[in-house]
Amino acid sequence: MIGNANIPSFKVAVVDDHVLLRSALAKLISSYENYTVAFEASNGKEFIEKLSKQVLPDIVLLDINMPEMDGYETASWITKHHPHIKILALSMESDDTNIIQMIKLGAKGFLMKNVEPEELNDALDSVLSKDFYLSDTISGKVISGLQSGSQKAAAEPETLTEKEKEFLRLICSELTYKDIAERLYISPRTLDDYRNALFEKLNVHSRMGLAIYALKNKMVDINQL
Repeated sequence: MIGNANIPSFKVAVVDDHVLLRSALAKLISSYENYTVAFEASNGKEFIEKLSKQVLPDIVLLDINMPEMDGYETASWITKHHPHIKILALSMESDDTNIIQMIKLGAKGFLMKNVEPEELNDALDSVLSKDFYLSDTISGKVISGLQSGSQKAAAEPETLTEKEKEFLRLICSELTYKDIAERLYISPRTLDDYRNALFEKLNVHSRMGLAIYALKNKMVDINQL
């Protein structure tokens, strides 16, 4: 958990059409240290309406299946208009198609609605510190879905430098970007250059995308996450 008196409170928006569940999630998140609930919404349309009147949240806990404007449409809108807001997808079913689609639309992670309170807290911490969250169960589905999905061809692992491969392995760890730069004996600016170059080579747009590529190509053991 992120538990430091010097760390400011992070704001979470909860978007789900099930009122009781939404309220329960909001109450649970409010009980976590360093987290507050910015606002609640029953669908993407209401989220956008409230967003214009509220302080921007750091994270959006976003249900996939909702009336009027579902999670897919909402994730796409958030990624386009507020790319710095981190999306944590929420669903009743761990269908691999749903998971892959939400990740492609910018989600940083995926949670089941029956998640344990401790895992929800861990997931919130993870998207803030590592920019992604993958549970053991969801990881396998993500990897298998990406292997079979139709995507623009990414660079083959053999074309990457050893430094780039090591960077990708470290991306899958708990290390921050600053820690990774120190581990590789490079400056934060050089690390940014590595990351941006890999975004282009691998056709991804986030740390999660880099981690998934490393996992898919067996650059790191999934049990090490």
